[in-house]
Amino acid sequence: MVYPYIVWAAVMIVIPMLLILLYAFTAKGNSVRAFVFTLDNFKKFFSDPVFLSVLERSLYIAVVTTVICVLLGYPIAYIIARSSNISSARLLLLITIPTWINTLVRTYAWRGILDKTGIINYGLSFFGIGPVKFLETNFAVVLGMVYNFLPFMIIQIYNTLNKLDENYLYAAADLGATKFQAFLKVTLPLSVPGIVSGITLVFLPAVSSFFIPKLLGGGQYVLIGNVIESQFLTAGNWNFGSALSLIMAVVIIISMAVTRHIDKKINPEGEYED
Repeated sequence: MVYPYIVWAAVMIVIPMLLILLYAFTAKGNSVRAFVFTLDNFKKFFSDPVFLSVLERSLYIAVVTTVICVLLGYPIAYIIARSSNISSARLLLLITIPTWINTLVRTYAWRGILDKTGIINYGLSFFGIGPVKFLETNFAVVLGMVYNFLPFMIIQIYNTLNKLDENYLYAAADLGATKFQAFLKVTLPLSVPGIVSGITLVFLPAVSSFFIPKLLGGGQYVLIGNVIESQFLTAGNWNFGSALSLIMAVVIIISMAVTRHIDKKINPEGEYED
């Protein structure tokens, strides 16, 4: 039964990655040689301050999005995990219902909400404020990313908290720990694997997202995902676009290695290793 999966993985994953490697390290040749080996695609990226600023902005937006998702997602996941079975099921349903709708449609809906004639500015007008420009700003892009990726953070942390053995909390109480101390010394350390998994699921798509900044940031707001898209679909420069994709792949691999290293510091029981 594994052979169909191997064929599918080879066609849909391995071959496209090999093509990206081929285009990234080559340029269009003459009639004799179709491809010419070169590193100019990478030199073009690292020697141009514009592209470096785009990468810096992409990493900044992704980090801010991830931090906000952790700060918002952990309390929500904690409340759901501490609720009754019926209440937690209903709350999880409320969290996951928006994900049933296409991400592009949900993101586009925020354009109407954040527009100068949208519902937010309409409410601010009653207080004599506005219209405030929300679109084409860092706020709009981060808001769109947090809205789209927050459920992944909540679900990962909830799964960890829901499996938490409450006997640890009872033992902490018997030893004289307050509820706050038990949370800091027991619950929070044991939930770190869920936080790490949530960070991975949020940071990776956030750093390479292109349609959210395109819709909410406008044409003037460009992240690295938008540059890659434009190189393939608009400029037709597949070589440079492949080089950018490879650079982003390296960034993603490094971030995954860091999160995996953190996760390895925690044993299956949730305690830090010596």
